[in-house]
Amino acid sequence: MRRFFLLLATVGLLALPLQAQQARKKVAVVLSGGGAKGMAHIGALKVIERAGIPVDIVTGTSMGSIIGGLYSIGYNANLLDSLVREQDWTFLLSDKTDVSKQSLNDRRKQNTYLLSKDITIRRHVSPGGGGFIVGKNLSNLFARLTVGYRDSMDFNRLPIPFACVATNIVDNTEYDFHSGVLAEAMRTSMSIPGVFAPVRKGDMMLVDGGLRNNYPVDIARAMGADVVIGVTVQGPPKTADDLKTAATVLGQIVDVNCKNKYEDNMRQTDVLIQANTTGYSAASFTRVAIDTLIRRGEEEAMKHWDELMALKKELGLPAGYRPAALQPATANELPARMRLNRITFTDVDKGDEAFLRFKFRLANRDSVSVKDIEHIIASMRVDLYYDDADYDIRSRGSSYDVDITARGKKTSQVNLGVRFDTEEMVALQTNAGFHIKAAIPINVEGTLRLGKRIMGRADFSLTPVAFSRLTLSYIYRHDDINVYNGGDRVYNNIYNEHKVHLNVVDFNIRNFNFHIGARFDYFNFNDVLIDPHVQDTFVSDRDVHFISYHANVEYNSEDKWNFPTRGANFQAGFGYYTDDLANYGSHLGFSIVNAMWRMSYALTRRATLQPMLYGRLLFGGGIPNVKRNVIGGNWFDHYVEGQMPFAGVGHIEQTEDQFVALQLKLQERITDNNYIIAKVAAAQHADKLRNILDHGPMMGYQIGYYYNSIFGPLGATLGYSSKTKEPYFYINLGFEF
Repeated sequence: MRRFFLLLATVGLLALPLQAQQARKKVAVVLSGGGAKGMAHIGALKVIERAGIPVDIVTGTSMGSIIGGLYSIGYNANLLDSLVREQDWTFLLSDKTDVSKQSLNDRRKQNTYLLSKDITIRRHVSPGGGGFIVGKNLSNLFARLTVGYRDSMDFNRLPIPFACVATNIVDNTEYDFHSGVLAEAMRTSMSIPGVFAPVRKGDMMLVDGGLRNNYPVDIARAMGADVVIGVTVQGPPKTADDLKTAATVLGQIVDVNCKNKYEDNMRQTDVLIQANTTGYSAASFTRVAIDTLIRRGEEEAMKHWDELMALKKELGLPAGYRPAALQPATANELPARMRLNRITFTDVDKGDEAFLRFKFRLANRDSVSVKDIEHIIASMRVDLYYDDADYDIRSRGSSYDVDITARGKKTSQVNLGVRFDTEEMVALQTNAGFHIKAAIPINVEGTLRLGKRIMGRADFSLTPVAFSRLTLSYIYRHDDINVYNGGDRVYNNIYNEHKVHLNVVDFNIRNFNFHIGARFDYFNFNDVLIDPHVQDTFVSDRDVHFISYHANVEYNSEDKWNFPTRGANFQAGFGYYTDDLANYGSHLGFSIVNAMWRMSYALTRRATLQPMLYGRLLFGGGIPNVKRNVIGGNWFDHYVEGQMPFAGVGHIEQTEDQFVALQLKLQERITDNNYIIAKVAAAQHADKLRNILDHGPMMGYQIGYYYNSIFGPLGATLGYSSKTKEPYFYINLGFEF
């Protein structure tokens, strides 16, 4: 009996610390809204973790809901730090398709147009409008990060109980998410009115929770919090002198409307961490801004270190106590490749499902990766014109079920591009694509370019087999071209071009494109003005036509379209030109061979060296002037087909039939999106290939500054070449087309 009482006493004594810990006060972390300024929350969380403070409840609004929601399922401060730094925020804050998973043509289109809009024509329009951005890419990111919590569930059952806030704009009331699908709750809480589309939930239309409760301490208290550690990123009140621009006025309107409950909630906070976000706005998603804001959040939290340690003592915890670390479900649940049990499609047309199963060989797959699934979703958006798609992955013992659900189907997509340069002044280009429902997917596209150079284009494509298309195109061009020689204009050519192009093989897979086809060209010359002092036997006002055969290959693994820092770009083509299917005039047809190979090497974190070898070789006699070699500008085929860039040459300059050049480009990123670029180029050219080394090289030099904006590259260059023997200044604003 004595031993029994001794054992009972021992167990009781051992249980005392556990009982004390179970009875301790509950600690909540509350994170305010603030857009990009909310990155400071991560720095504050680092200090809270360093202090060893247990977190029992998390609430947040807008960006605070995103940081808090991920924190509640195990993404600690260090993981969040890495996560936000590795994101392409320009892409995330858009509805662009991740065309790195698609063909080079799709990638080129995305880097041509500054605005893309899906258009759906149907009797009942589905929810999701009302905002400049639908938020597809953010939704996909949240879905991927919360794979282990995809079901509708009670947020109190998360590893750390969580809640976030939205605003119902139907009656201007607050809606608090305590349950539902975690990714959807996070996305809804940050739906900034007019920027992101609102989210429909029953009879409610929900937007950013900051309009009603931007710092939800009261929700944390209602969830049982005894102690609140709060992090806010709101700046000091603005005065009339501060409101001098449209941006500051708009920001002030938002800030004033976010004051609901703010002062009351601050008074209910035990440890208040107010991060200094001066100089940054809700849209400051650059790498420098993110780094600074996280650091400022950490610095401000460290000023409250004594308060945090006093709180820890008040909780009855030893100084060295550290709560058990959580692990996000996504880090543990999904292997790199998952054994596939079955894959199902929901709200996807039967014909589209059959196409996807065939294209991605789903019948023969025994495993998939998350990247494979994202490739399928990207194809649904690009090839089949679905608004978007979501996926769910469920474990079935040693295998997995994958369900892909479509989110509506659009009728067409409209793209708009605008550019300005000192050569053409203003140019506008629009593009519209339509999907025709059929057993074999059929896409129809129309493109119109307005400016000094006018272009109209219609493309019809079928995808009968995986990764390959059959494409028929008609292109009309009206060009007004000045051609120079040694800096002097030798002639002006105004003409109409009609082109019909049939690609019988158009193979596309990720970074690789290969196509074989035939083409008919007809050139109608309206007016040719020739300098009377220039004798050029190749200038002619006679209309010409060609029937030609082409094979082209392209590989592009560059990480960025306009300012790459790594990767390779290789292009090569062969064309045989005739006027009667076999000959040109009284002799055999002529041939054109072109190639370009460019590599990017990162010298430092900011500096990139980019060597490029390129050339165009013409073989045969009687080659018309419209197919001769010309150089100038910064891009291939920009003014006319066959045009090659050359540093220091701006106008279109004539050159010989055999042309080979080497260019070295040094690119220095001075801040996030600002670049200084220097180029030097050398070229050998001759009338015959055997004579190409008879003379010394033609040299060109160029230096420029560019800003990589959402509208495309904005900047200017200054160049000089031994060909023109005069400086050339050029301004470019916008994407190239």
